[in-house]
Amino acid sequence: MQERLENMRVIGGIYRHRKLYWPSDSSIRPTKDRIREAIFSSLGPLDNMSFLDLFSGSGAMGIEAISRGSNDVVFVDINLNAIKCIKENLKSLDISKGYKVIISDYGNALNDFKEEKRKFDVIFLDPPYKEGRYEEIISFVLNNNLLLDNGIIVAESDKPLNVDESLFSKVKVHKYGEILVTFLRR
Repeated sequence: MQERLENMRVIGGIYRHRKLYWPSDSSIRPTKDRIREAIFSSLGPLDNMSFLDLFSGSGAMGIEAISRGSNDVVFVDINLNAIKCIKENLKSLDISKGYKVIISDYGNALNDFKEEKRKFDVIFLDPPYKEGRYEEIISFVLNNNLLLDNGIIVAESDKPLNVDESLFSKVKVHKYGEILVTFLRR
């Protein structure tokens, strides 16, 4: 079952202030409103950009991207409760196009994108912290050309990432309490 959390909302764009549902599954952790706001302020306009919300949870990041102009958002999560929640959020906001919801583990999804020669402007990574798959995913994305030129990987983590910064034109890290948000621009 989904529960409505009063502090979960769309931060900006055409769906600003609209409430979002969050799965009651304790294995899913929401990105806090203030962190989402900071991330999207740093990203700037997303008009006509493609956005991958990997480990989507409620879909709040991808929905925020749609709200701010992205017309090509892909939500990926393996958790059925998360997928149901994403679909419920999209329906409650009456969003009917410009997205794809995929139930899959991240590895299969990334391999499918590789086979399709799919590329993204923005890739948001927020895997379970304890799994620590950031470097593996970032390496796969770069080695398989899944990020467009000048594209950005945004990673939410609980510790610094171990990435080769020379592979990126710009690297920024912001700290929000115990949470780190790393921006890696191609």
